[in-house]
Amino acid sequence: MENIIDLTVHELIEKLEKKEIKVTDITKAYIDRINEKENDVQAFVTTTCEEAMKKSEEIQKKIDKGEKLGNFAGIPIGIKDNMCTKGVRTTCSSKMLENFISPYDATVVEKLNNEEIISLGKLNMDEFAMGASTEYSYFKKTRNPWNLNTVPGGSSGGSASAVAAKLVPWALGSDTGGSIRQPASFCGVVGLKPTYGLVSRYGLVAFASSLDQIGPITKNVQDSAILLNIIAGHDERDTTCENRQKEDYTKALINDVKGMKIGVPKEYFGEGINPEVKQKLEQAIEKYKELGAEIEEFSLDIAEYALAAYYIIACAEASSNLGRFDGIRYGYRTNKFNSLKDIYRNSRSEGFGDEVKRRIILGTYVLSSGYYDAYYKKAQQVRTLVRKEFDKAFEKYDVLLTPTSPTVAFEIGTRSDNPLEMYLADICTVSVNIGGLPGISVPCGVDSNGMPIGMQLIGNRFCENKIIRVAYTYEQNTDFREKYKPEFKK
Repeated sequence: MENIIDLTVHELIEKLEKKEIKVTDITKAYIDRINEKENDVQAFVTTTCEEAMKKSEEIQKKIDKGEKLGNFAGIPIGIKDNMCTKGVRTTCSSKMLENFISPYDATVVEKLNNEEIISLGKLNMDEFAMGASTEYSYFKKTRNPWNLNTVPGGSSGGSASAVAAKLVPWALGSDTGGSIRQPASFCGVVGLKPTYGLVSRYGLVAFASSLDQIGPITKNVQDSAILLNIIAGHDERDTTCENRQKEDYTKALINDVKGMKIGVPKEYFGEGINPEVKQKLEQAIEKYKELGAEIEEFSLDIAEYALAAYYIIACAEASSNLGRFDGIRYGYRTNKFNSLKDIYRNSRSEGFGDEVKRRIILGTYVLSSGYYDAYYKKAQQVRTLVRKEFDKAFEKYDVLLTPTSPTVAFEIGTRSDNPLEMYLADICTVSVNIGGLPGISVPCGVDSNGMPIGMQLIGNRFCENKIIRVAYTYEQNTDFREKYKPEFKK
């Protein structure tokens, strides 16, 4: 029999329906894998293996009795550690929340529980989702299973690494400026950032509220569509969540792009892109031409301003959102103080890491009197221009095709001391968040060192069905998963 951990979620469901395997077999296979590989990969902050095994036994008993269960009952999952989970630590990989146990579940976690999906634990990330390499976690540095000396990307590095290393069959990540797509690209898996407002953010610890979005990280596009079906939908507890008619994204799994128009913005293929990344993207473009898509290069010149606007808006919102961590209400509190001011200052100085402090200071500066108009207001105006530019592009094209990242995964430690270089790693992804658009990253080959390369497909707002269709067609006509496997090189 094929190894359980090699199967996609839809293959596991098929085998469960045919009674070829049991829920307990699946959970045990993943727990064994965590025990075998977690020391190498360091993907989890908290594992819940014992509870998962117990839950799988209960679900299996219900199945044996013929009771009606959710379609995905018994499938394991990993959850990024910035989504609240009742009774389980939610740390955001920060000393500030090291011992915080949430009294409630995030909406997405509730939806997983309603389906009786089994959580294997909380996955590592850059502290408060600020970073592009998962090196800014207070607890550990997650490693990329393709080469353990390289980063898995960030901030959802634990989620992407866990899926690539087969510690979980799928995972939830969050994406503020590329934090699902970039690690998916670095780890050779599929990462989908939904349209802003499609998935509830209730219970997601906020970094930048107008940019954050929860989405799936999976082995293939079909699993992405399935997980999006589960987590998407209106939630009255999140006022930014759109009240739209529910869609079935698995209906977009059509192996056909004939007559579809794909726009290729030339600004994303210019200076700074690794030649091997560019070459693989060009091969993917040729593949789409073969499959009958219409490809056209065009100019999206506002894209170069998106990065600056993103960092101003994101840091401004972060400085506001992180004001709640004051050492008084919950979270870390210093024991060195003589006054209330000391409690605030010392709790925040000791509780936050350098990258979080950097962004709070930058955000407070751009919101301060005398600078608000020059920076924050200007960035919001640029955001409007970026949206308009994308609207114009989508009048002509069904989807846009770009690299997910200008490079492959870099070595641990090579950029963590250079914040500016780290910020530039988001150049291909941030404009999607600025525009509130959906984007998906699919693997499109490896470089000469065997490291994965990701292709990003961007759609218009609430056009997930188009990007899923275009990504699925590419995946069905190439053989990345069969051909390439993480090697755990040291």
